[in-house]
Amino acid sequence: MAANIKSGLKEVARSAGVSIATVSRVINGETVVKEATRLAVNSAIKKLGYRPNRAAQRLRSTHRSRKLIGLLIPDIQNPYYIDIISGIESYASAHGATIIIGNFSQDAQRERIYIDTLRSESVDGCIVATTPRTEKYVEGLIRDGFPVVCIDRGLKNLKSDVVKSDNETGAFAATEHLIKLGHKRIAHIAGDLQIPTSHERIAGYKAAHQQYKLRVDEGLIISKHSNYESGVELALQVLKMKKRPTAIFTGNNLLTLGVLEVLHGHAIKIPQEIAMVGFDDVYWANSLNPAVTAVKQFGYEIGHQAIELLFKRIEEPQRPPVSHIVNTQLMVRKSCGTGS
Repeated sequence: MAANIKSGLKEVARSAGVSIATVSRVINGETVVKEATRLAVNSAIKKLGYRPNRAAQRLRSTHRSRKLIGLLIPDIQNPYYIDIISGIESYASAHGATIIIGNFSQDAQRERIYIDTLRSESVDGCIVATTPRTEKYVEGLIRDGFPVVCIDRGLKNLKSDVVKSDNETGAFAATEHLIKLGHKRIAHIAGDLQIPTSHERIAGYKAAHQQYKLRVDEGLIISKHSNYESGVELALQVLKMKKRPTAIFTGNNLLTLGVLEVLHGHAIKIPQEIAMVGFDDVYWANSLNPAVTAVKQFGYEIGHQAIELLFKRIEEPQRPPVSHIVNTQLMVRKSCGTGS
């Protein structure tokens, strides 16, 4: 694929033996082009693997006023992403845009298929929580001029528009709270280590230990996947430790659910025997017994900022990329031994 839209048009024009203007007419479906010329241009497009920038065409069109936006999320069952969707849809509705949602369930191949499908449907741009296995693919889209805004996690090798939570500060606050309550052996059940947010939360956990001059026991940091099943499996692992931790800090709300099921199933008293703090505050946190202390992420605000950035990227494709970090808040409740 060509490095940018202009050079791509030049290659197609050269291959078909026509002008760039003629290639543009064929791509735009104008009827003034001879059939033989149209066939030659389409053959060159197919041979070169050129993908027209449909978003740019839409913006130039006087017949189209409503934007079409793609949204790709890794787990639609996660309440955090529901909040993000709400923020995106609210802004989209107010600004005359339609959202197409794809749930790729942390599957890199499925994510690539969704992206290709959305591009073929000529969306104006995409908001995506990418996986490390598809980073290069998304980077290629951005280099080709396709408007993309990343949420929840940025790209490793390329600067892009990104909106995410302040994960390290949130994890620091959660761990610090437990330390101030007297806990010195705090297990951290982390999410998938292929996801940057997991490393950011581990960094916050370690920083709190260092701040209070506590040794970081790497054996207390355990991880697998970022789902409920891993929460169950890793909680059982914690209970089997020779020297059991007095507190657990979980990396997301699905892990929290799995851990809570195990603790309740083994009649472990919370917080008397093991205190609990989780990352991700959810609407049901106050309904549990005891109510769960958690780091609140402002998903609605993340979604709102992400689509606002995408609109700007579509309208100003050459502007420098920006990164928005959204603050978190520790919601203190009874699962850690204090709170209401």
